[in-house]
Amino acid sequence: MHNQVMLKLGGSVITDKAGNDVIDRQQLAAIAAALKESEFSGYLVHGAGSCGHPEAHRYRLDQGADRSNAVGIGITHRAVSGLNRAVVEALQNEGIDAIGVHLLDSCLADDGRLVSAPVELLQRLTALGITPVLHGDVVLDRSRGACIVSGDQVISVLAPQLSVGRVGLATDVPGVLSDGQVVRTITPSDVAGLSIGASSTVDVTGGMQGKIRELLALAGAGVESHIFAVSRLQDFLHQRDHGGTVVRMA
Repeated sequence: MHNQVMLKLGGSVITDKAGNDVIDRQQLAAIAAALKESEFSGYLVHGAGSCGHPEAHRYRLDQGADRSNAVGIGITHRAVSGLNRAVVEALQNEGIDAIGVHLLDSCLADDGRLVSAPVELLQRLTALGITPVLHGDVVLDRSRGACIVSGDQVISVLAPQLSVGRVGLATDVPGVLSDGQVVRTITPSDVAGLSIGASSTVDVTGGMQGKIRELLALAGAGVESHIFAVSRLQDFLHQRDHGGTVVRMA
């Protein structure tokens, strides 16, 4: 269904990334209300923020896993799953039928990239009017033992397979910033000329630079994406100018 939307909530939007497992429940409630008002239909993805990044970093899961650090898989997954439950509960409190879908349970990676995902399961959920809520997670990896798969990779891999019509990323900044200014459009030919800073907090998935790499891959698959401030969520949902960045091929 090409009228469906895939929306990603940045980890920094729904948690305090400078804290430790600090969920912004007031923000979640406001987002859920906006989604209800707009009659949101599609797939929701969220980042980990302070509920997962510190744990993954502590156990070096971004570098892989073996018996020496495998205990970190469960600890990291527990942190991100707790955040996922909070997102799902916020949606359900607004009357949105939502179910959490965990990558650790349903996906496999190889050398840091997803090679299998529950596409049919997700399609069947939305066909029933249920909103699947996916998230960045630790995933078992054929080559590395385990790896961290960001919410941005989830989008770049799954959006084309699910044939979604629009992709949006709600963040804590107004768009992609280069030298303090919002870059309104990014194409593959623009990247070399951009000056994009790294995240100031622990981020094992590459921060804004990692996000852009994933979204350029998505653009290459024929799907453009929108990056905007969470305060402009309603503008994106109602297809108005959100003042942010559009990532596309040309």
